[in-house]
Amino acid sequence: MMIKTPGGRIEVKENALDKVIGWFSPAKANQRFKARAQMAAAGMFVGASRTRRSTKMWAASSGDADYDILSDLPTLRARSRDLYYNNPLAKGAIDTKVINVVGTGIKLQSRLDRDVLPFTEEQAETWEATTEREWRLFWNRKDCHAARTHNGNALSRMIYRQARLNGDAFIQLTRSPGINPAWFPYSLRLQVIEADRVCNKDNAGDTEQLAGGIAKTAAGAPTAYHVLRHHPGGLKFGNREWMVIPAYGSRTGLPNIIHLASLDRPGQSRGIPDLAPVIEPLKQLGNYTEAELMAAVVSGLFTVFIESESGDTGLSLSDFYDENGAQNTDDDYKLGNGAIVELATGEKIHDSNPGRPNTAFDVFVQAILRQVGVALNLPFEILIKHFTSSYSAARAALLDAWKYFYMERSWLTENFHQVVYEVWMYEAVANGRIHAPGFFTDPILRQAYLGAEWIGPAKGMINEKDEVEAARGRVELGISTLADETAQLTGGDWETKHKQRVKEVHARKADGLDQEPTPPRPIVPPAPPEPEPENKEEDE
Repeated sequence: MMIKTPGGRIEVKENALDKVIGWFSPAKANQRFKARAQMAAAGMFVGASRTRRSTKMWAASSGDADYDILSDLPTLRARSRDLYYNNPLAKGAIDTKVINVVGTGIKLQSRLDRDVLPFTEEQAETWEATTEREWRLFWNRKDCHAARTHNGNALSRMIYRQARLNGDAFIQLTRSPGINPAWFPYSLRLQVIEADRVCNKDNAGDTEQLAGGIAKTAAGAPTAYHVLRHHPGGLKFGNREWMVIPAYGSRTGLPNIIHLASLDRPGQSRGIPDLAPVIEPLKQLGNYTEAELMAAVVSGLFTVFIESESGDTGLSLSDFYDENGAQNTDDDYKLGNGAIVELATGEKIHDSNPGRPNTAFDVFVQAILRQVGVALNLPFEILIKHFTSSYSAARAALLDAWKYFYMERSWLTENFHQVVYEVWMYEAVANGRIHAPGFFTDPILRQAYLGAEWIGPAKGMINEKDEVEAARGRVELGISTLADETAQLTGGDWETKHKQRVKEVHARKADGLDQEPTPPRPIVPPAPPEPEPENKEEDE
């Protein structure tokens, strides 16, 4: 028998059991055959069943990325920020990522492609050192920020936090003369735009060419960004004016805006906050914690209920005192620490025991936090910053977390630091601060000049001795280098540290602190004792 399904026609054949049942009861055989046909039409995956009790009420969207995401984004961003500012766990999770991914800052190490550029080894090292010095002149000053409130490292922390908290962050690359060009010779400025400001001009509906404030080509490449001049929830809310900023400069082809977001689906225009899948659990857990805390506070007071035969206790507000001992002036009665109230005739006292603290509170909270940690890519020990199980478990949690932190740092440096570095290099070469022949004429040479490594804060160590010995072993085997191990263990630059170490060793030797050890004197065995003279009296 052939039946029609959305995927085409499916043939359902009568088997031996169907024939046996049909011989004794044709009606039951018919019912069985219909049930088999329905099962065949429904498919073989239980998760797609619309007839099972556990899944038939499951309404899942099957729209494209923008259809599924954009309508919920304003609410997700607002609730994500509310959790960050009011929920300790949410704030701790986001800050843990910022501390480990960015930390005190991400440093540039220029890495020329020496196989392409006609530089000697000494010339290449000089060029790299000069470039890193010029980059620090730009990056370490607040002049690189359009608002002049953050230097590059502080901007990195802000931008990464915004990307994870709001789902995406936008950085406009502008040009403006400095207050004193002699002190700061670069015109490049970074302006951070909060995600709420990027929306369709004049509140137009989303289309394939314009969605979430981003105008795109048919292939999905951004061509322009629609940006409100003021935040929609700010003091100038009524003044809704948009700026349409081209994605790239018409003459240079350099980006005008960096859109920092994790886009997981084809055609996705905007990013999703990290806290999106755990907004409800964290909010409910916060409510539960507040309720338990209040119950514990109440249980610390002598809580009583007064029973009166007349129904009127005869008490006034002056008989009660608030939690701080001051006279109450509001409309509700409050219990105080050790407060005593005189009772009228016929009144009885009934005490109340909330049964707090709840012994199951910590176990339940930890069970929820394990699920939250999985969603945020933070092991349970890292999420709550509590290492009590064992050394091996703590080390495994740390290693697992750092796989994620390294991936996040790579994502941040590729999409933000490297892009800013390339735009900055254009200006540095153009104004003669950096000498790079062929930079503007040959793309291969340009790419060779732009090689870079970005070094962030080092991974934490539980047992430093073991970590250092392992690093020593890797270097001795030739599977790692001193530069790599220095970056991994301390987050520093080996070349800088090496020069400093040479300076320190020479200084200590010059001051007589580290002298060559004096070779030990040869040990001369003592001469054997002379034999005693024989007793003369015995001889006589």
